[in-house]
Order: sequence, then C-alpha cells, then structure tokens
Amino acid sequence: LPKLEKPIEIRIAGGWVRDKIMKQESHDVDIALDSMSGHQFATIVQQYLIHHQAVADSTATNGTDDSSNKNSGDGKNGNGKKKKKPKIAVIAANPNQSKHLETATMRVYNVDCDFVHLRGGEVYTSDSRIPTLKENATPLDDALRRDFTVNSLYYNLRTKQIEDWTGRGVDDLRNKKILATPLDARITFHDDPLRVLRAIRFAVRYDLTLSEEIVLAAKSA
Repeated sequence: LPKLEKPIEIRIAGGWVRDKIMKQESHDVDIALDSMSGHQFATIVQQYLIHHQAVADSTATNGTDDSSNKNSGDGKNGNGKKKKKPKIAVIAANPNQSKHLETATMRVYNVDCDFVHLRGGEVYTSDSRIPTLKENATPLDDALRRDFTVNSLYYNLRTKQIEDWTGRGVDDLRNKKILATPLDARITFHDDPLRVLRAIRFAVRYDLTLSEEIVLAAKSA
C-alpha cells in the first residue's frame, strides 16, 4: 500500500450518521476527506482490498505458514485465477471546480460508498445551479453547505466521535424534533429549489416539524 505524506482525517458524513442516531438502517455511506480527492482515496481502498483478499486466499490455500505464502500479493487467488478489482466509478467535478472535488463511488463489503473531499465556500451564479467551490474547505464549510442541520453531522473514524459543526444537528434531531437549515433557508432553497421537496420528505420520514424559516422560505420559493 502507498505511503501517505500526511494522515487523512476520515469522516462519515450526513445520512449514515443521522440514521444511526435514529436507530434506522442506512444502505450507503458518504466519506468526507480532508487532504485528498475521493478518487485518490478510493484507489487506496481498492489496493487494500486486493491485498487483504490475496493474503486471505493464500492463507486458506497454504495455511498460516508465511514461508508457504506463495500467492500473497501476486494478483491471483488460491486457485491461480486472477482476482477482480473492486470497481471505482468517478463522478467528475464540474469544469469550473477543482479536480479534487470529484466523487468516487465503489462497493466495499456489500456497502455502497461515496468518497469526496470536503466541500464548501459555494458560489452560485444567476444562470446555473452548479456552484464553484473553494479548495481548502473545512468541516464547518462542508457542514454549512448541506441542506439541513440533521444532515450536517459527521462521525470521525479517528476519534470515534460524532461531530456537530453547526452546533444544532443533534439537538434538532433528538430533542427539538425540528427540520432546519444550517444557513438562511431562503438562500438554501434559492441555491437548490429541489430542497423544498427534500424537506417535506425528511419531515415525514423522521417525524420532524418544519422550522418557521423553512415554511416561509418554501412559500416564497
């Protein structure tokens, strides 16, 4: 596996965290990264899976004796057949955005995973719904760009802690039972009008009350 120039802060973002808090099933995982693109990280995960499978296949074929571990890392399984690489699909960034913002998706142990660099500092133009984003986004930048506070939660794999960068997500979800936006709801819906429909869907699914700001913004959208 490649050596990394610096540690990567890996966070599970959004829906998976929300659903775990609510004790509901989640069928996909979004991974937010702080120091490399989603495609770069997916490639590392791919190499790890291939190496791990090679070691497992060799152990199953030859036992645990390292001296007889002939097939480890040779790209073939214990039957001499070439192993298939886990496929990586890349959703390219908009040409106006930096390449590091491209999203990579792959299936890891039967779970659909999306990998992407932290995003934030979005700037929309009047003639497009596709924003331009800055490169060195922070977790707070990423949290504030999301649609609702309940979707702005993260699970840090290093610290094993939930991170609530808006300071409102957990409380809105567990205690207040309210659906609110991290930023001004009028701006949130102006940037992406489809979020009005998402608000209704999430409110029904999680038994949340739409905030007054969302109701007013939806009426004027």
